[in-house]
Amino acid sequence: MQIRFTRRRLTRVALLTGFLALAGTANAFAQVTPAAGVTPPDDTQSIKVGAVIFTDFNFQKSPKITDVDGNTVSTSQFSSAMRTYINITGNISHIVNFRITPDVARETGGGASLAGSWEYRIKYAFMQLNLDDWMTKGSWVRFGIQQTPWVDFEEGIYRYRFQGTVFSEREGTLSSSDAGVSMHYNFANNYGDTHFGIYNGETYNKAETNNEKAYQIRGSFRPFARGNMNLRGLRVHGFYDSDHYAMNDERTRGIFSTTFEHKRANAGYDYLWVKDQTTATATRVEAQGYSIWGTPFFKEKGNGFEALLRYDHYTPNQAPATNNQARQRTILGLSYWFPHPGGNATAALMLDYEQVVFSNFPVPPTSNAKQERIFVHGLINF
Repeated sequence: MQIRFTRRRLTRVALLTGFLALAGTANAFAQVTPAAGVTPPDDTQSIKVGAVIFTDFNFQKSPKITDVDGNTVSTSQFSSAMRTYINITGNISHIVNFRITPDVARETGGGASLAGSWEYRIKYAFMQLNLDDWMTKGSWVRFGIQQTPWVDFEEGIYRYRFQGTVFSEREGTLSSSDAGVSMHYNFANNYGDTHFGIYNGETYNKAETNNEKAYQIRGSFRPFARGNMNLRGLRVHGFYDSDHYAMNDERTRGIFSTTFEHKRANAGYDYLWVKDQTTATATRVEAQGYSIWGTPFFKEKGNGFEALLRYDHYTPNQAPATNNQARQRTILGLSYWFPHPGGNATAALMLDYEQVVFSNFPVPPTSNAKQERIFVHGLINF
């Protein structure tokens, strides 16, 4: 069953969100004298610098390539192109804080004069108004280039971004960051949360092209938040993105997901559906797919050996003429997370095998119908 949101309904939600945010912000300017015996909030101003580094060695078993001398070889390379971040975060007060995250990425455009060079760009740059004084702890409003509601949230559960992106981003349907305004609200008693935002819709590395905006909302529910300890890690999620390439040219994404977190394993299932009509005269394309993954822990989470098991199946066009084209991805990996006493910084190494099979595609040719890669991945998150 699909839940449909109309633009009018989303607009009403946006207006309500804005009203709550403005109400909270207005109260922020009122000076409150703490009652006797109550510890006042910490308004110490501070700034912190951190780093995220993903690095890897990639050996492509198939398909092989032909080098300049006509030799048939398997490509291999050392790279840190997946992600290199410098995180700058700061507090103005207990109400206002900010984040700036430059992203360093390789220029891949064939016609660019900087092709192959490393480029500096902004991934995150936003101010955040914390609403803890008026709402549940962890509620806030953000304004600027920031995380979109789904990708960053799922990466908090699926911790293997340093192997590759989550299903919806891997298939090019969603971005982890965009410019806009959003609000996050935590339900009481740990029953879940919701995150709603209005974004440009062109992702963080492209400029806005017209008047259209992306209305994105995610809701997560923890049914056993007050129940059995072994079931508290179960959550159900829904995500919807209503956008347009231009007026009446639909760009829609929807996700239904379930995740489970336990001291011995994390696991998840995502179902994704997509509708795209790039211009008024173009044929509307409908796509769908699913991803199943699990990360068993051989010791405790984030300390020692872990495994990654994942399978993706994506049909980029469901039209009968496409003859059931599909991309099928299998990932098998073994990681070691180094002990990190006395802090939240993490470091890990991972050996993994990734296979992508193209079914019923006229392109790439038969020789590329199956891709196989072996990786060694490294992670530093400080």
